Amino acid sequence: MAEESRQYYEGIGRRKRASARVRVILDEEATGNFVVNGKDVKDFFPRFGDYLTLTGPLNDTDLMGKADVSVHINGGGITGQTGAVRLGLARALVKYDENLRGALRAGGHLTRDARIKERKKPGLKRARKAPTYTKR
Repeated sequence: MAEESRQYYEGIGRRKRASARVRVILDEEATGNFVVNGKDVKDFFPRFGDYLTLTGPLNDTDLMGKADVSVHINGGGITGQTGAVRLGLARALVKYDENLRGALRAGGHLTRDARIKERKKPGLKRARKAPTYTKR
């Protein structure tokens, strides 16, 4: 229960339908733990590319292995969740040290990806797919 008394920095990240609440602890006791919904990050996101995306903000700021990261995530799919965690982590690091903003901005970690699913239109089968045209 000692973790509750440690100072943390929180950031919220969203992408598509996924939302992530990221807490970063940067102190002398930090061991580099990265936990997502109670599981190790490599168990929750087994794809190799996802791990590189998630740790991008830490790599760009040279804080890899110096911070404990705890994430609570819900909604969306694997790629959306990965993007949400990345944005939340970058925002938390900026709260920790405003001087990191330039490195995170240059790496593209602070940009919110606003693309979401397009709504279905009346008279169409999906957002853009129209019924098959028949001449006769």
